[in-house]
Amino acid sequence: MKEHQAVEWKESWRDEYLKWICGFANAQGGTLVIGKNDRGEPVGVKDAAKLLEDIPNKVRDILGILVDVNLRTERGVELLEIVVAPYPYPISYKGEYHYRTGSTKQEMKGAALDKFLLQKQGKHWDGVPVPGVGIKDLEPQALALFRKMAAKSHRLDPQVLDDDDALLVDKLHLTENGLLKRAAVLLFHPDPERFVTGACVKIGYFRTDSDLVFQDEVHGNLFAQVEKTLDLLLTKYLKALISYDGVQRVETYPVPEAALREALLNAIAHKDYAGGAPLQISVYEEKVIFWNEGQLPADWTVEKLKGKHPSKPHNPDIANAFFRAGMIEAWGRGIEKIMTACAEQGLPAPVMRPDFSGFWLEFSFQRPAQETPGKTPGETPGKTPERILAQLRANGTLAPPVAPPVAPPVGPPVEVLVRLLDRAGPLGNAEIRAQLGLKDRTHLRERYLAPALAEGLVEPTIPDKPNSRLQKYRLTAKGNALLSSMRKP
Repeated sequence: MKEHQAVEWKESWRDEYLKWICGFANAQGGTLVIGKNDRGEPVGVKDAAKLLEDIPNKVRDILGILVDVNLRTERGVELLEIVVAPYPYPISYKGEYHYRTGSTKQEMKGAALDKFLLQKQGKHWDGVPVPGVGIKDLEPQALALFRKMAAKSHRLDPQVLDDDDALLVDKLHLTENGLLKRAAVLLFHPDPERFVTGACVKIGYFRTDSDLVFQDEVHGNLFAQVEKTLDLLLTKYLKALISYDGVQRVETYPVPEAALREALLNAIAHKDYAGGAPLQISVYEEKVIFWNEGQLPADWTVEKLKGKHPSKPHNPDIANAFFRAGMIEAWGRGIEKIMTACAEQGLPAPVMRPDFSGFWLEFSFQRPAQETPGKTPGETPGKTPERILAQLRANGTLAPPVAPPVAPPVGPPVEVLVRLLDRAGPLGNAEIRAQLGLKDRTHLRERYLAPALAEGLVEPTIPDKPNSRLQKYRLTAKGNALLSSMRKP
């Protein structure tokens, strides 16, 4: 036999072994055998009769619990077995809290101790009340967004969604004794980092582990963090391969969007926020790595995580809000959905690795095929915007040209944009992308808007505020002249 979670061997008794008994009581219980060496060989114990009386008394006086101490014989020598039951409340040894894990004993301190004490009280980290913050401190836009998502998911009574903010938050079980819980602050406060250190997301693009090229930080409530982080990953950090289905532009990301979203939601919902470190996403040319301080539940393995398993969120109140909003399931299917999305795209299953620091999830993929010279990076040969006009004309959306344009030639993306603005009037960034079937804002800016603006064919409707959310683009006189020249026979 070997020492394991429930068994520890000691050659002789020392009072410091009360720490091991404390560790068993705080974990799942176990047996401390006195009279065996580290190899499990019986060597016997001296003064067994006296220890039979002394040990139970010391355990009772110092630890405040009761244990069974049994005398038995093995290979002709006497051994003592100290059988410790698991206790439903925390046990301390002279103010220290010890815990048995695997074949070792650890003293709990800091965040680990806080988590342990909460668990013994039947509570969880995100369910702890936060003094000094009230309903009026929460972000109205975040609450409004939750209402919209929950109404669409049909996972919350419509009457609850009609309640005022205070009643809604209470119905989500995000209050205790009139105080908001930590989960409410993370979910709906505009600056949760005022109360929870590290409640944000860091994204970095790396050439190598030591060569960081650029990075971003995402702050705000958890709903905003999910959307902003996913948007950054898809528009800035991952290069999509582009093809066309008829006139519809198709963007295929190296990691499926569904898998990225599920991994992000899992990381945010299961993160150990007591640790104080941000969720970190590292993007490389051929892999994406998620890391957070979350840990698997006790006795869980990666294999169990990959198979059928119950939902056991580290932050139940956060997970419940995400579920009501339709963002996650409540059946432990997150990993299965990630693996399915990767398999459907022909990618290997992500590698999951728990360690002492936290939980790692790594997607790997092959770099995109080398682009054909003269083609825009990221576009497959023969499927470039140069063919958009031909496809539009083929299906009757645009009339075929009857003569070469008289005006100086412009690139096909610019011509597409000019014709779109002539037909649909001033349009914003999102509206243009929707009309053209584009998801990548960078691609729209570099291939369509920037050349058109540089040629003076298009102008912003709010030139003094180029980054305004109300910004739209319209044709200039030069753009209309170009369009007229294209129509001339």
